Amino acid sequence: MIIAAKGQPNQIIELRELISDNPILSFNINEIDSYDIIFDLDFDDTPEQIQYYLELEGKLIILGAVKVQLEELLAEAGQMPTCPIIGMNALPTFINRPLLEVCALTEEHKAIASTLLSALGLETRFVASRVGLVTPRIVCMIINEAYFTVQEGTASREDIDLGMKLGTAYPKGPFEWSKEIGLDNVYETLEALYQDTKDERYKICPLLKTEYLQGFIQEEG
Repeated sequence: MIIAAKGQPNQIIELRELISDNPILSFNINEIDSYDIIFDLDFDDTPEQIQYYLELEGKLIILGAVKVQLEELLAEAGQMPTCPIIGMNALPTFINRPLLEVCALTEEHKAIASTLLSALGLETRFVASRVGLVTPRIVCMIINEAYFTVQEGTASREDIDLGMKLGTAYPKGPFEWSKEIGLDNVYETLEALYQDTKDERYKICPLLKTEYLQGFIQEEG
């Protein structure tokens, strides 16, 4: 199978480590007809490109879809795709995992994707197609709560990271996780969850928001 991918450099590195037995080509729109599978790992940041994928045929499209819900995008577009499209948790650090967290629009898309990804040696876990999926939702909530704990002066970042690793056997502490995932991704996932559900659990800690905005200003500057 011919596989192409687009995304941030760290996402592409993770994908190539995950599918090390199969070359991953850099996505080139002029060669799109030759691809069997397309990974758009940072689709979350350019959801308007859904229009482009709706017209493709005979391919499997895998979109990084944590901050958006595919059904909502299709409803806005007013049409269903002509080839299978699935969503994927493609946030940094979540790609090169033993189990891919994905969602499908239909049972047919799920069956096709399962077969093709299994042929690449990948195991998948299909979850409901909702903003935040499952793992990103939980991890971002933990990071948000850790920021509240620091803001209240209850513990330092270092103590929280150490306590979570020793006390819960987490592989990383919340602040270590936040740094690797990217605070922008954490903030934007929580914001998307709050806008989708209006659930107070996803309301962003002011300290987290401040640090996100400071990082955004520095990038813009």
